[in-house]
Amino acid sequence: MRSNSRSNGAVTPAESVNDKLRTNARDRSSAENAVRCILRHIGEDPEREGLARTPSRVVQAYEYLTSGYTQNPKQAINGALFTEEHYQEIILCRDLDFYSLCEHHLLPFMGKAHVAYLPNRHIVGLSKIARLVEIYARRLQIQERLTTQIAQTIMDEIKPLGVAVVLEAEHLCMRMRGVEKQNSHVTTSAMLGRFRTHLETRQEFMNLLRNGKN
Repeated sequence: MRSNSRSNGAVTPAESVNDKLRTNARDRSSAENAVRCILRHIGEDPEREGLARTPSRVVQAYEYLTSGYTQNPKQAINGALFTEEHYQEIILCRDLDFYSLCEHHLLPFMGKAHVAYLPNRHIVGLSKIARLVEIYARRLQIQERLTTQIAQTIMDEIKPLGVAVVLEAEHLCMRMRGVEKQNSHVTTSAMLGRFRTHLETRQEFMNLLRNGKN
């Protein structure tokens, strides 16, 4: 029987969720009943014509929006690593659109990811970086964790000289409720390796971002 534990005995939240989904075989009936309870709670009739199929649609939507739990981000990278001995300049994938769900209110936040790395004898297929962003975004998230997960996975799997990730996003939990600041944006960053230790490398990355916005 496969163990869910890592070498130190710890089980990650994603692994725990995945095991639970497999065990329960996505009990959609219970999930749909939960949606009906919410509809009743807000004063609606879940049996009326316009809402009769809403529970099923909502469950399907959440299965899609959280599909990153069923995918392994490391596998997305490992199948597309290539040896490249001579290129040691910054590789930047910018303006990668992403959509995620805030884990605090289950409301969307969305924006653009800018991902750069400084290769060390290995490069990765460019589409795999976009795929990595997608996998982590399609989970219940906070922007800060999403940023660091992307950066750390690239650092661990490609083993570059450095990684830089910047996420720019708008959060509907800030725009639709609470403080209701309609023009608010949130920017987060993660700098690893030379992007953290070498000011000139970090500055080059920031200049590339600025130049791309002109």
